[in-house]
Amino acid sequence: MSDLLFNTALFDEFDRLQRQMSSLFGGLPSSIRASRLSAFPQINLGSTDDSVEIVAFAPGIDPAKIEVTVDKGLLTISGERTRAEPESEGRAYAQERFAGSFRRAIELPRDADPDNVKARYANGCLAISVGKRETSRPRAIPVQ
Repeated sequence: MSDLLFNTALFDEFDRLQRQMSSLFGGLPSSIRASRLSAFPQINLGSTDDSVEIVAFAPGIDPAKIEVTVDKGLLTISGERTRAEPESEGRAYAQERFAGSFRRAIELPRDADPDNVKARYANGCLAISVGKRETSRPRAIPVQ
């Protein structure tokens, strides 16, 4: 039983260290793996031969209030999510729906082409496609 208590305490220390490191760097992740827990919007990140695909889950947001920028290898998604329900006079015990300004930064791979970015919003999902540079795409080499 003492081994179980030691392992639990060890994982708690790792969690504490991760929170401290996140606050030290101002909460801006250098990659999706470094993002803090419960960041908004949540993101899926993938890749094809031709592009880097990012899907940000942002339901209930007016697409006109979302801004996507690319600068120096960082793709930034920012905007504002308004409160959906009216303010109540009582105190909330728990509040799971985020309201307010948000900003997520994602480090793009070196082969991403910042001049070839497309974004579309549908059904609460912001889909962003960042093309890859022509020189980085796989190609067949003829053998003579």
